[in-house]
Amino acid sequence: MAFEPPRRLVRALGETAPAGDDWLARLPEMAERAVARRELTVERVQVPGGRSSLVVLVRQADGTPAVLKLAPPRARPESERAALAHWGGRGAVQLLASDADDSAEGALLLERLHPDVSVRSLPEAKALLEAAGTLRRLWVEPPADHVFETVAERTGRQAVAMRAGAERDPEVAALVDAALAARDDLLVAPPEERLLHGTFRQSKVLAGERLPWLAVGPDPVVGENAFDLARLVRDRVEDLIASPAGASITRRRIKRLAESLEVDQERLRGWTLFRAVESGVRAVRVGRPRDGELLLEFAGWL
Repeated sequence: MAFEPPRRLVRALGETAPAGDDWLARLPEMAERAVARRELTVERVQVPGGRSSLVVLVRQADGTPAVLKLAPPRARPESERAALAHWGGRGAVQLLASDADDSAEGALLLERLHPDVSVRSLPEAKALLEAAGTLRRLWVEPPADHVFETVAERTGRQAVAMRAGAERDPEVAALVDAALAARDDLLVAPPEERLLHGTFRQSKVLAGERLPWLAVGPDPVVGENAFDLARLVRDRVEDLIASPAGASITRRRIKRLAESLEVDQERLRGWTLFRAVESGVRAVRVGRPRDGELLLEFAGWL
C-alpha cells in the first residue's frame, strides 16, 4: 500500500519544518517497515488526520483493530510514548506495544478508538463536561525520574518567539507584554506539579469501547493543572468570536471549568491569556493570519 501523507499533515509540517528536514519524504518507507515488522494489515490512512503525525488504521496479526501512528522527532513521540505508558490507559488511549525499532522511527501502536467521533460531536455544554472529566483523570503525579519538559521550560521557549513576534508587529506588543507578565506571576508559586496532556482540547477526546471517552495525541508537560485546562477554555473559538456575547460566555466558561475541576479561577484566566496570545502570534508567524486574528481577539477579552 502507498502511504501518502494527507494534505493537512503536509501543510502543517511544512509550516514548521527546519531546513533540510526530509521526514515526510522518508515517511512512506518508515510506514511500510513498521507495518511489516508487526505483521499488520492496513485498512486505511486516517484523513484528514492530524497536523503532526500520520495515523493509519490497522489490524494486528490476530485481527485486533489498532492504530499505527508515526510522528517526526520534533513532535516528541518519545515523550508521548512515556506519558501513555505512565497513564496505562487511565483516561488516555492505551499504548499496545513498544520496541527499540518503534522508538527509532517515532512509531506508536495504539488502541483503536473511533477516530471520527470526538466530544466535539456533542452539544457544547455536554462536550465541555465530558472533556473536563477526561482531563481530570490524566492529572497524576509524574514519574519520579521523569524527563518531561516542564511548563516553565516550554513557556520559556515560547516567550522568546512571542517577543520576536511583538518586535515584528508592534500592534500585538501590548497583548504579548500582558501575557508574559501573567506567565512571570504564575511561575512564582505553582500549586501542584502534575503530568499534563499539554495540548488538550475537545478534538483530542475520542469515543472508545473500553471507556466512553479517551484522550489522544498528548504533548506531555509537567506543571500545574490550570495550564492544561487553559487550552480547553478557548475551544470552538470561532463560535465565541462570532457570538455577540462571546466575551461574557468566555468569562462564564472560565468560572465553570475552574469550579468543576477545583482550579484557581485567576490562574486559569492567566494561563488562558498566555496560551491564546502564544498561539495567535505563532499562527501569524507561520502564515495563518485569520487564525491568529481570532486568537488575539479572544485574548483581548481576558
